[in-house]
Amino acid sequence: MILTGDVGGTKVNLALFEIKKGIPSLSAENNYTSRDYSSLTHLLERFLKETQPKLTHACFGAAGPVHEGRCRVTHLPWKIDVDELKSLLGIDSVSLINDLAALACAVPHLTPEELEMIQEGQRDSKGNIAVLAAGTGLGQAFLISERKEGYRVVETEGGQCDFPARNALEISLREYLSQLSSRVCIEDVLSGPGLIRIFEFMKERDHATEPKWLAEEFEQEDPASVISRNGLSKKFVSCENALELFASIYGAVAGNLALQVMARGGVYIGGGIAPEILPLLKSDLFLEAFRDKGKFRDFMEQVPVKVITNKRAPLLGAAHFALGENKIQ
Repeated sequence: MILTGDVGGTKVNLALFEIKKGIPSLSAENNYTSRDYSSLTHLLERFLKETQPKLTHACFGAAGPVHEGRCRVTHLPWKIDVDELKSLLGIDSVSLINDLAALACAVPHLTPEELEMIQEGQRDSKGNIAVLAAGTGLGQAFLISERKEGYRVVETEGGQCDFPARNALEISLREYLSQLSSRVCIEDVLSGPGLIRIFEFMKERDHATEPKWLAEEFEQEDPASVISRNGLSKKFVSCENALELFASIYGAVAGNLALQVMARGGVYIGGGIAPEILPLLKSDLFLEAFRDKGKFRDFMEQVPVKVITNKRAPLLGAAHFALGENKIQ
């Protein structure tokens, strides 16, 4: 049995997979709030007590850079060490990879029902693939085609690159964010916290007063989800404007990623935000920003773009990696 984990700054998802005819099949799953636990090992002790699995493999995708079997989680005060995990689990086959690498490992195994088409394009079945996901942070990874040998997964921390403002509005946004931090990276904009920052910027720009009902919703729910919902419903103008700007920037960044790796195999968008704002990702706001790459516009129109709707995709990818199906670079 394979134990997999998707370790993020907000939540940790753990799952058990049975291997049936060489294919991982979900057996059990549980979700936890990250900050309720002092460490991953503390959380795993609870999960193992609850499930009593007989493990053969384990693989964890963590939101942070992984080096020599160790990771400091970016948005959480956790340090993860493969040797400690091996000792706790009592097995030697334990892997620790970046969370976007785990998501990327799932991409070749996703079915059409687990994907939402944004742009069909003309997919090259042997082409490189780009993967990005906005949630608590922004992750990016590549699948580099090795032709007959499948794909090599390239981990990145591309979300920490400088925010590339493209026009006067985005320059104003960057200047606004520069007042909060000496450096503005892409993740500061394309993430749940980033959407909240864009909303505050738009509220100031719109000279809008936040209504009482909206303030109450912010207190009761995740603010990013509140902004997304009210932006889509056009219930409050600054929510609408913030979400439109977010979608446009998302398209531009996704397009940049496609160019960086010549992603003829497609661009796949994961994370918790994309499924919530699908109507905007299917709109001209996202696609025009994605395609608007000057003399490479024709190329961009041929790149398939899909949203991953399977919330368990990172766990599935980790299971496939545990079976030795992918290489990490």
